[in-house]
Amino acid sequence: MKTGDTVKAGQFVAEIEAGAAASAPVKAPAPEKPEPKPETVRSPAPAPVKEPKIEPVAVKEEKSEPAGEGLSPKVGTFKAVSAAPNVRKLARELGVNIHNVPASDPDGHISEEDVKTFARESLQNGRPPVGKKSEPSVRIEKMTQTRKATMKHMAHCWATIPHVTQHDVADITKLEELRKRYAPRAEAVGAKLTMTAILIKVIAAALKVHPKFNCSINPEKEEIIYKENYNIGIAMDTPKGLLVPVIADGDKKNFVELALELRALTERAKAGKLTVEDLKGGTFTFTNLGIIGGSFFTPIVNSPEVAILGSGRAYWEAGIEDGEKRFRLPLSLSYDHRIIDGADGARFLKWIVEAIEEPLLISLQG
Repeated sequence: MKTGDTVKAGQFVAEIEAGAAASAPVKAPAPEKPEPKPETVRSPAPAPVKEPKIEPVAVKEEKSEPAGEGLSPKVGTFKAVSAAPNVRKLARELGVNIHNVPASDPDGHISEEDVKTFARESLQNGRPPVGKKSEPSVRIEKMTQTRKATMKHMAHCWATIPHVTQHDVADITKLEELRKRYAPRAEAVGAKLTMTAILIKVIAAALKVHPKFNCSINPEKEEIIYKENYNIGIAMDTPKGLLVPVIADGDKKNFVELALELRALTERAKAGKLTVEDLKGGTFTFTNLGIIGGSFFTPIVNSPEVAILGSGRAYWEAGIEDGEKRFRLPLSLSYDHRIIDGADGARFLKWIVEAIEEPLLISLQG
């Protein structure tokens, strides 16, 4: 070789014999240790490293605020995570930050069970495993005058009246047959003979027999005010909200007259044309949820009244003794326990049921 030539790793440069002169024809940098022979010189091999089953992933994070348990990883120091693709997918679906999941495997491999355990423990400890939630989407609208009035009145009724609710079921099989038989007579004069129209008459008759349910109380003066008119309010679901128009003197009107008045009130309610006079003077309220569904519920007494009767959806049921089907009507009676005792409530509801099952009782006692 000549002076100035480039030497490559492993290339033969010179052979030095023992006892040779200090100066050599070709100058070369003297290594601290003798160079190996040309045929044995190789590029240095890397030290053997135990390969993990899954290729480690390095995530660069800035040393700012820690990501927090369960949150998506923030940028920071490099942290390798050994997890299979299906495990990573599960972590994403659960909203888990896989970098925070401790591995149960001695080799550091994170399993699906590790992810599930971490998510479960985070929820139990009140730490959500998901990332930062977006602000909820809301829509705000002003209450209507009807809704504001209902809100205040119902809150007053519930706060001031100690409610008790009793339930029973009436067999309306015969009554439904009679309703269908005489419905055409009502239709001939423009009325619709509904079960609600019939129940208005039943309730008015029951109030005559049990006057305590047709009263109001004055707690300041410790007085009971008995009403001598039987005005039945009918709770209606209208476009403006819950309204209770009143049918006056329900005891003095026949079924067809009640059906006509009920239809007129219903049409005005749907058209939003109920007047203040339509809503005044009620002494007892009836609410029928059967047209929507459900069975028993707890209607709220309409103060200053002391009781309210609700009905659910009628249903067919096989009789226990003869196996014949019976048409059943669920009834719920709520009352003011300050003036009406449980025994009073039971007797009143029993009379209602008996009158429904034997309509002749209305004429005999009501």
